[in-house]
Amino acid sequence: MTSLPALPCYLNGEFTTLPHAKISVMDRGFIFGDGVYEVVPVYSGTLFRFEQHMARLERSLKELRIPNPSTRAEWAEIAHKLIADYALSIGASAEKVDQLIYIQITRGVAMRDHVMPNNITPTVFVMTNVMKPATEEQRSQGVACVTADDFRWEKAHIKATSLLGAVFARQISYDVGAIETVMFRDGYLSEAAACNVWVVKNGQLLGTPKDNLVLEGIRYGLIEELCAQQGIPFELRRITRAEVLAADEVLLSSATKEVLPVTQLDGQPVGNGQPGPVYARLFAGYQQAKAAALAASLA
Repeated sequence: MTSLPALPCYLNGEFTTLPHAKISVMDRGFIFGDGVYEVVPVYSGTLFRFEQHMARLERSLKELRIPNPSTRAEWAEIAHKLIADYALSIGASAEKVDQLIYIQITRGVAMRDHVMPNNITPTVFVMTNVMKPATEEQRSQGVACVTADDFRWEKAHIKATSLLGAVFARQISYDVGAIETVMFRDGYLSEAAACNVWVVKNGQLLGTPKDNLVLEGIRYGLIEELCAQQGIPFELRRITRAEVLAADEVLLSSATKEVLPVTQLDGQPVGNGQPGPVYARLFAGYQQAKAAALAASLA
């Protein structure tokens, strides 16, 4: 049996550590994957884009008809306690370690039945861990990805805990030493296993529409803001597989990857095979946004 590290976490109103956090075997998250989750990046002790993450959490809960067990202020209080506890557990100050806050809410505990039961208490679990950002080599040289058909369900806009489709998709790339699997549904770009995907052509940044076929990453709004600030044309529309393969640049975005250049796709170079100028501008703008968020938190 693999032993869990004694990292701080929160379960159903109590702060504890991972080895001591226990749930019922009849929890619907365990039985059905009937729950939602959210992941909030933390830079120098500051929750990044917290309001946007909470808004998405609320949307996911509404889709699953699960009541939100906490207010945004209460979520923030739990997160800040865990941020401080984690830093203390590794002998560092919260300002010296970047973290990821993971929030999971399931429908709760009930006897197994596919019908959604009424009047049960949601199970709430929150943990934090160190963030593992992209390496300098990945940023300077770009990363390799592969493509696959999108075989997941058609409610990808819900950040649900039932992630077997994403697990299979990520394994496809892992098995061949690639960083991500870029997926297509009926010949059109959807997203990657755990990232959104962006295409650059002739200086314009293209992304997939915000509909039920993709999870709207929090970076959707941030990247649109950065494009507006830097005068980069921005458009959300259907993007064909041929357009992706002929792109000048392909980018990934997520909480941990921030913005990351894809320089090889299915063994072929993307553009000239090097990180491009739009990536460089967006990455620089992203760092400025992080610095601004930290400065605002200290003001």
